[in-house]
Amino acid sequence: MTTPVDADAAALLAAARSGDRSALARLLSKVERGGDDARSVSEVTHALAGAATTVGITGAPGAGKSTLTSALVREMRSSDVSVGVLAIDPSSPFTGGAILGDRVRMDEHALDEEVFIRSMATRGHLGGLSVAVPDAARVLDAAGMQWVLIETVGVGQVEVEIAGEADTTIVVVNPGWGDTVQANKAGLMEIADVFVVNKADRSGLEETVADLERMLSLRTGSEWRPPVVQTIATEGRGASELWSAIQQHNAWSLESGEFERRRSLRLDQELRRVVNALMAAKVEELSGGDAWQRARSEVAARHVDPWTAANALLA
Repeated sequence: MTTPVDADAAALLAAARSGDRSALARLLSKVERGGDDARSVSEVTHALAGAATTVGITGAPGAGKSTLTSALVREMRSSDVSVGVLAIDPSSPFTGGAILGDRVRMDEHALDEEVFIRSMATRGHLGGLSVAVPDAARVLDAAGMQWVLIETVGVGQVEVEIAGEADTTIVVVNPGWGDTVQANKAGLMEIADVFVVNKADRSGLEETVADLERMLSLRTGSEWRPPVVQTIATEGRGASELWSAIQQHNAWSLESGEFERRRSLRLDQELRRVVNALMAAKVEELSGGDAWQRARSEVAARHVDPWTAANALLA
């Protein structure tokens, strides 16, 4: 079954694939607006996506994720690969837009035509991960970016959510962080493919690394043991080791079949989200009609139970 293609979205994608950064920005804006705009972009990008490798970068606020991301981009560019960055920021309570502006911290890449950085607002989504992120990553992929980095806010359930959106997940901690109970509670041990101890010039480094290695020795169920990389992002130190660790995980993931397993699971989860969104829209549509009012009256009068009434409405 084919769907009608939005001419504007198709034209923007063609321009973006030719290097038009303004067109790429407009496509991402459509995705952030949601609704029919986002749907039109998904229709034109889906078939052309799938070549890019996605990397999630998560951890507690203040861990230095943005500075680390910038240092990593610099190292990746030395390998002559194109990089797209989605920096997920908290939403402004007034405008709904991103308020931290991670692009400011990555301005050294502003003139590099092979790097595209976009700050995106969480818009109040549970866990801080914008619901537009999968579509936005697909846009960067379809536009020709070879690698897509997704840097999270690092609050709530986002550490777990990002694992479902990335081929490789990096968890960033700082020296002195070594609270093993909290780490396990947050689920970080289960989702991390690479650990980074950033700000490695601070005291407590040895204890934190030892803590992580001890916890990793108890990890079961995977052939991959996450490496622990030490970095000082402000100086760019450790960025090459981090890039190497990402490439090693990617190679293992491809060889072991983990890469395809994650991608299949990701598409299944996305399909479920879309179906849920369409069903929610259908409920909103039904709730304003006469059939809904009749069903509500029947339930209120105890003539029919809610499950029977709901099935009748959906039928």
